[in-house]
Amino acid sequence: MIGLAAAVAATLLVRAPWRAEPVSAPRPGPSATPSAVARIAPPCRFGDRPARPRAYGDWAVTLVDPEIRLPPGYEPPDLVSTADAGFPTDVPVREVVLDDLRALRRAARAGGIDLDVTFGYRSHRLQEILFAEWSERRGEREALATVARPGHSEHQLGTSLDFTTAGTGPPDPGWGNTRDGAWIAEHAGRFGFVISYPKGKRSVTCYAPEPWHVRYVGREHAARLAESGLTLREYLWCLREPRGPCATLGGG
Repeated sequence: MIGLAAAVAATLLVRAPWRAEPVSAPRPGPSATPSAVARIAPPCRFGDRPARPRAYGDWAVTLVDPEIRLPPGYEPPDLVSTADAGFPTDVPVREVVLDDLRALRRAARAGGIDLDVTFGYRSHRLQEILFAEWSERRGEREALATVARPGHSEHQLGTSLDFTTAGTGPPDPGWGNTRDGAWIAEHAGRFGFVISYPKGKRSVTCYAPEPWHVRYVGREHAARLAESGLTLREYLWCLREPRGPCATLGGG
C-alpha cells in the first residue's frame, strides 16, 4: 500500500501546475439555467458533513466535495477491473460502470483514440496517505487545492476514474488540449461520464482543473447535466434542493 501511495504521490507532483489557474466567477454554459441555479452550490469551504444519500445504490447522486464526505468504511462491494472493459491496466472500478466504460473505449478506438485508465477506486486509507504525503511535500495549502482530503475524494465512490493516452503514463497538465483529451470532453457524456473539474470552474468545483478525471453518473444524468450547463458539483447540490429554479432539473 505504501509503495502504491508513493507512486501515486509522485504522479500528483507532476500535476502541480494546475494550481496556477486563476479563480474566476463561474460562467454558465450555452443552455445554462438562471444564475440563481448556477450559484446553488455554496462557496468552497472545508467541513466534514456526512454525504446524503450515500448508500451504494445512490452512486449517481452522492455528492462528495470539500465539505461533504464519505465515511471511512465506504468501500463498494462490487469492484471489478478496467481490464474487463478492454483496457491494458488492472484498475478497480464498480461493476455498474463497466458496460458503458467498454462502450466508450470501443467508440474511442473507432475514432482513432487509444485510451487507458490510471486510477479508479481509492480507499479512504489510501487517500489519507496521499494527502499526508502531498501536504508534507508541498504544504497543506497546495494539498487542499489539488488533492481531496480523505473521505472527500470522488475516487472512493468507485465510479470515478482518470483517463490517459495509452502507453504514455499519467497525463500532464496540458492533456485536455490533446486530441485524446478533446475526445473525452466531447464524447464522454454520451456514455454517462462527466468531467468533474473542468477548466475555468475552480471557484465552483473547488479544485484545479482535471480534464482526465471523469465520474460515471449514467447516461440520463449526464444528458441532463449537459443540458443544464452546470458543473457536476452544482448539479448534485441542486438535486439536494429540488425547489425553486432547481425544479427545472427534474427529480433525482
